[in-house]
Amino acid sequence: MSFASPNKKIFDFALLRRVFRLAEPYKRKVIGSLLLAIFLAVLSPVRPYLIQITVNNYIRNGLLDWVVRITIIQAVFLVIETVSRFLFSFTTSWLGQSVVKDLRVTVFNKVIHLNLSQFDKTPIGTLTTRTINDIESINDIFSDGLIPIIADFLSIISILFVMFWVDWKLAVISLLPFPILILATYVFKESVNRSFIRVRNAVAALNAFVQEHLTGIQVVQAFAAENREYGKFMKINKDHRNANIKAIFAYSVFFPVVEIVLAVATGLLVWWGAGKAMLLPEAEAAAMSGKMIAFILYLNLLFRPLRVIADKFNVLQMGMVASERVFKLIDNDDYIQQEGEYAPDKVAGLIEFDHVWFGYTENRYVLKNLNFRVEPGETVALVGHTGSGKTSIISLLNRLYHINKGQIRIDGVPVEAYKLDALRRQTGVVLQDVFLFSGSVLDNITLRNPEISREQVENAAQLIGMHQFIEQLPGGYDYKVMERGSTLSLGQRQLLSFIRALLYDPSILILDEATSSVDTESEQLIQHAIETLISGRTAIVIAHRLSTIRKADKIIVLEKGEIREIGNHEELMGKEGYYYSLYQSQFEAAKA
Repeated sequence: MSFASPNKKIFDFALLRRVFRLAEPYKRKVIGSLLLAIFLAVLSPVRPYLIQITVNNYIRNGLLDWVVRITIIQAVFLVIETVSRFLFSFTTSWLGQSVVKDLRVTVFNKVIHLNLSQFDKTPIGTLTTRTINDIESINDIFSDGLIPIIADFLSIISILFVMFWVDWKLAVISLLPFPILILATYVFKESVNRSFIRVRNAVAALNAFVQEHLTGIQVVQAFAAENREYGKFMKINKDHRNANIKAIFAYSVFFPVVEIVLAVATGLLVWWGAGKAMLLPEAEAAAMSGKMIAFILYLNLLFRPLRVIADKFNVLQMGMVASERVFKLIDNDDYIQQEGEYAPDKVAGLIEFDHVWFGYTENRYVLKNLNFRVEPGETVALVGHTGSGKTSIISLLNRLYHINKGQIRIDGVPVEAYKLDALRRQTGVVLQDVFLFSGSVLDNITLRNPEISREQVENAAQLIGMHQFIEQLPGGYDYKVMERGSTLSLGQRQLLSFIRALLYDPSILILDEATSSVDTESEQLIQHAIETLISGRTAIVIAHRLSTIRKADKIIVLEKGEIREIGNHEELMGKEGYYYSLYQSQFEAAKA
């Protein structure tokens, strides 16, 4: 994923205004930083001017008492300026971090509410880059971008004003190399800007690549692809290094150029000032020495912000590019709608699919004109080959995706009319791919819901037959589970997720391949729990192993997103149709 060129973004004032609206809760800090910028700009030329007065009026006349007084005043101004610069730097950095804190919460909240279709299309590493790296660049707009640039410009204007006020001819002579510096600054800015774009492209690529391959490390190792993937990483990392080196090269050229221009400006100043002093009367020539010392200090003060202002412009530009990307994510309207208001405490569990069409991409339907009804308390099994649409059905029932056509109703009410958390509170889900978070067993079962007590968790675990196993773990229910539950077996993870689902006492129980990845002993535990818990509940069971669903009240047979047959096991076997063929093929495979 590439970055658009930000050359025009710096002039996108609408975007800049939107960025600064993020700082509205911190108006006082913004105003305070701007006032400090003005104060520092006024303060900058004071000390050189005081040195000029000291040299011309007091040192030349031997007034040592006044020299001491002016020195004390200089020290006071130095302390005031140091404190003011500290406050300015701290305030802008504090402002940036506060905006980042608020924005990161907003973006994360947006990401976790996006439709799953967005995660199907967007690499997780890219979303991580948005949430971490890009938002950090917005912090730079405040801490190293616009406000510091304003402060630098104010300082430059203030110093130039004093230089021309003191001696406009001396100012003109000393600023003759200035156009060279402007040209060098422009070239530097463009060069570093291009390098920054390449660096950020490489960072995004690195994030996506590393995240993807660490998540799928078992596949990489299982197929002995370590060296091949290592080679790919080396290339991406090399691109990142080269982009940074080009930026470093630009810095390595620019800063010596600035020093050379400063040296030339100082040389012109001394040459012209000394030449003029030789032609002036003694009193005026003596006064020229104070001016020249002051002007040398003015030039150093003038060139100090000029050294970094181009860099700050690039920081501002990259912050604008990052803000555009973050706002694009925030403005993404493909999120899970929360418009429903219907929130019953309990549902009977009547499920109706009425002419439902659905596709993950436009005009490529994976579910086609589905019509079926699940009565309250009924157990329905969905069977079919991989890709037949079984998992898609339960995803739509939970409103993880939006249907394209038709309607899904629970207790006669369209699922869109339900308040989302109320709808999902009514359904307990055990997914095929069990995900466990880093944390304790207890945290993974309750998902840190404070309303669920430890006693409830233990009771549910005893019901399934997992309590004794959990107690044998180091720390019991406080045993730390690594990311994705890698320290537990597939069956154990499946059982933990089953406890997690049952704790919410759902009216509708959804088991997506709940026994497909477990051993025989674990499967027996789950089957025992299912038989106990589906009593009085509507249950939808998905399984490839048809032997596990023989007791289902109804079996819906799917092929390529369409319903082929509906009936119980005996009825479908009697038809000797599609279900019969599936059952026989599995039976023969099991015998073999």
